Amino acid sequence: YDGRKPVRAFVISSGLPGFDTVTGEFRVRMKVRSQRMTGPDYDLPNVEWVQYFYADYGLHGTYWHNDFGRPKSHGCVNMTNADAKWVWDWLGPEWDGQTVWQRSTDENPGSLVIVHD
Repeated sequence: YDGRKPVRAFVISSGLPGFDTVTGEFRVRMKVRSQRMTGPDYDLPNVEWVQYFYADYGLHGTYWHNDFGRPKSHGCVNMTNADAKWVWDWLGPEWDGQTVWQRSTDENPGSLVIVHD
């Protein structure tokens, strides 16, 4: 949304039962262009277009499945890489093109992210 006007919609995959995606109102607090994500049962190099909005919860691109519309993640919001790139470009903080971990600041704030059931 831009104010009350819908801008674009995406089919995503949220958290599996027991790994539920957190709900609420947040701000993008940090962006990283690409990173390795690991956990007890996954090791995913080169996850692109990552935007953290709460603790380790983020919006990011997904190359390891195409089963969008069903819970598949460990809590993050999985998107196609193309959709995640679009969201990355649209949401603040604006990336300076060089900083690896782009943090939101008062001068370069993070956009509002609302996650609901």
